[in-house]
Amino acid sequence: MSTHDRALPGEPDEPAAASRPAADRTDAPPLTDLVVDLSAHEMLRRAHVLDALGPGWDPGAALGGEEAAYGLLYSGLSPEQQRVYDELVAAGVLPRRGGGHAAA
Repeated sequence: MSTHDRALPGEPDEPAAASRPAADRTDAPPLTDLVVDLSAHEMLRRAHVLDALGPGWDPGAALGGEEAAYGLLYSGLSPEQQRVYDELVAAGVLPRRGGGHAAA
């Protein structure tokens, strides 16, 4: 037997054993469930977001501004652009706005 045929110290005797998933190996430690409750952290994150927005933040005005921006984005479309827009709305890719036309 040459030195190339022997396993090096610390290597498995059977090369296939190292490629098997740990759960299938008899020498693997038992699996443990890990449960982390991030509820408190999420509430802290939300509090920081609202703090950063400040007392003058108006969610209704922000939504209205967003709607106005979408109205400008999809206004003045050429007939070809309107056709593509209508196809995307029909496919559910874009939400329908106004009376069914982008400029509405």
